[in-house]
Amino acid sequence: MADQARTRTLTPIAALPVREQLRALEDGDVVSAFLGGEERAFEELVERYQGRLLNFVYRTIGDRDRAEDLVQEVFIRVYRHIGRFDRSKKFSTWIYTIASNLAKNELRNRSRNPLVLFQTIKAKFDDEERPLQFEDVHTRPDDLFRKRHLREMVEQTVGKLPTHHREVFVLRELEGKSYEEIADITGVNLGTVKSRLNRARTAFADIIAPLVR
Repeated sequence: MADQARTRTLTPIAALPVREQLRALEDGDVVSAFLGGEERAFEELVERYQGRLLNFVYRTIGDRDRAEDLVQEVFIRVYRHIGRFDRSKKFSTWIYTIASNLAKNELRNRSRNPLVLFQTIKAKFDDEERPLQFEDVHTRPDDLFRKRHLREMVEQTVGKLPTHHREVFVLRELEGKSYEEIADITGVNLGTVKSRLNRARTAFADIIAPLVR
């Protein structure tokens, strides 16, 4: 009876396997679990961020194989230095900052500027300041062809943006990061983020407008 009573006092999360418990935790709590000696907590962080970081780095440098290498390096650095992470801050901002710095270093070390290739692209970039809208093609019979053609044009257009403009464009429009998070990730002030993003949007619109008429 005593054992049954103890069983009934368990919270639902405590009754779950360790990996399921970890999945239910916020990032900061997962970090705490890892620092407390739970190695599986680091695997949880990798599972949460590997795909997202790969997309971000790939979109920034335009080379998927190299992006995979850089994401591995991100997690190596996180593993080595996670004790320095300020748990009063957002873990996502910290890990994106590491990825951003590695991606920028990669671009600086290249002899040419690569095109940024987006795996997926929104037909509409919606933002409260300057929405970028493309023609609605849903009712046209050649809808699929036009969407593919538009995606190719967008890929080429974004690749023509200066690196620092391209970075904030990707973070905002595809990653959905707030201005404050972008400022933390890129290491520039909020005003500079907004300025770069506005310039990136303007340049993007100016380049692509004649192509979609």
